[in-house]
Amino acid sequence: MADFRVEGITLSGKPVGGVITAETKGIAKKKASDLARDKKFKITGVFERANWIYRVQKGTEKPLDGEQKAYTKDEVRIALEKMGYKVLYVRKKLFGNKQKAAPAVDIIAFVRISADLMRQKLPYNEVLQLLVNDASNPALRDALKEINAELKQGKDSEKVFVKQAAVFGKFTANMLGLASKSGNMAEIYDSTAKFLERNAEFKRNLKSALIMPIVTLFVLGIAIMFYVAYIFPKTAEAFIKMGVDMAAYPMTNAALHFSAWFLDNVIIIIIVLAAPVIAAMQFFRTERGQFMMDQYIIKVPVVGTLLHKTAIEIFCRVFYALYSGSGENIDIIRMSSEACGNKYMESQIKKIAIPLMLEKGKGLTDAFEATGVFTKTAISRFSSGAETGTVRNTAQQLAEYYEKETTYKLRNAIEVIQLAVQMIIMLALTGLTLVSSETAAVSPKRPGQFIIPVLHWLLGS
Repeated sequence: MADFRVEGITLSGKPVGGVITAETKGIAKKKASDLARDKKFKITGVFERANWIYRVQKGTEKPLDGEQKAYTKDEVRIALEKMGYKVLYVRKKLFGNKQKAAPAVDIIAFVRISADLMRQKLPYNEVLQLLVNDASNPALRDALKEINAELKQGKDSEKVFVKQAAVFGKFTANMLGLASKSGNMAEIYDSTAKFLERNAEFKRNLKSALIMPIVTLFVLGIAIMFYVAYIFPKTAEAFIKMGVDMAAYPMTNAALHFSAWFLDNVIIIIIVLAAPVIAAMQFFRTERGQFMMDQYIIKVPVVGTLLHKTAIEIFCRVFYALYSGSGENIDIIRMSSEACGNKYMESQIKKIAIPLMLEKGKGLTDAFEATGVFTKTAISRFSSGAETGTVRNTAQQLAEYYEKETTYKLRNAIEVIQLAVQMIIMLALTGLTLVSSETAAVSPKRPGQFIIPVLHWLLGS
């Protein structure tokens, strides 16, 4: 979220101004237009707070270069001139204005350390100042500095953190923003840290389960392509010179024909194989593509089930951290759905569960069941919790249960994936061995024909 300054003139000619936050300048202009229509003033400009680079000089001293955030070039120039500098130039920074996401490990460290220090009764402003000084990542350091400065100005904590969603992530920014208003910051920070640690651990384990098999299959594919594109053509050349009747050797003959076909159509084959992959990658980066992938991936055997239950676990963990048992929990359900990491699950909860609760007065369990994204176990536990008034504790129990189940089943999934890869390698090697065995048995019509062509082939002449 970026800051935009809106300037305008009232109907009486009085200048007015204010600051709004938005993801893009287009959204900011729309917000400014709505505001101008409601407040009856004419917009004269919408300026984004950006990074400006400058060079200044004081007297005969060496020129100094620097960078400053501001809404306009004149704002930077006037501020520098008031400090007694001669401004040589001020230019808008072309690259690097957009906030960058901080590494997950740095965010986890910040949240975890903050929770531990607050449990030791250290004031939050001191916690922030301490972590600002120790933050090694520039994006995180700048975000913490800005948060600290705005909180000291008395700005709304939720809005302050949401502005930094690009750095912290949407879920983390929302959770930390709400923590300041909750009255129990340490507990929410601790829950957020546990969620981030769990999420990072699951992604790390999933990557370790998939990366090595993918690399192994890739290397195997390269080896087979080399065998088909280089070894077999050379073999065919030697056999032709020897006058071998290849019809008598069906596997070798088929392999040689495939090799010739492959070399003749290699460019088309690469395009046919690569184009769908590239197109799919680009599509899944879009909002619609992400939604469709999340909708169908939970139906994939083994891995899909793990991802589905992990999404429910995250939902329950966030729900537990924020649930209070009052009517305001509609926002908590909405935030939990956004945090679960599955766009399809988020959509079902927002479009089905929440409207059922608000418009038709359905209970929590009935609304969740209508979405079709919660397991029977989750529905059963929520139903029991609703009857006994222990919904919050039920959410925590579900989160702990699914954490243990997915951790255990992920290890089994890794073993299944590794076994499948080993089977593919075994089949590929068996096929190559059979073809090679038959090729080794090929003999020329006359014994003397074999030696000279093979020597020529080996010497490359």
